[in-house]
Amino acid sequence: MHVFRDYYNNEVKLSFEKDPFSNMPMHVLVICKYQDKWLLTNHKTRGLEFPGGKVERNETAKQAAIREVKEETGAEVADIYYVGQYHVEGKGDQVDKNIYYAEISELIEQPTYYETDGPVLLEQLPKNIKQKRNFSFIMKDDIVKRSIERISKQFNN
Repeated sequence: MHVFRDYYNNEVKLSFEKDPFSNMPMHVLVICKYQDKWLLTNHKTRGLEFPGGKVERNETAKQAAIREVKEETGAEVADIYYVGQYHVEGKGDQVDKNIYYAEISELIEQPTYYETDGPVLLEQLPKNIKQKRNFSFIMKDDIVKRSIERISKQFNN
């Protein structure tokens, strides 16, 4: 387990075990690859980030992950894999979020991308992402970095 502080100085616990904090997390984060590029979305207020969001009533976290990728990027998920889960002990509440890795089969243009401006493809993520203003706070702590390291080992990416 990894314990650290996030962008807002909240305590974060990250684990690559199956459901260490909740077997019914209410949020998801999906690290996506399409044609050997990282697929992100441009959130209207937060900036560039991997797709994700809330689990809706009567859906599993995995179903929410697939739906969020489609809504925010127009992407069709070919394969999706559980990577880990993290718990944020925030000032107002607690958040448990599943992390997935998705391989994308195609991008389909949509009339709306909801709270985002649609898909963004990057050959690589910047090394100094913490200093990049156009990236969301979600991208600036150890969750994404450690998850990508885990995915790279697991899937030889």
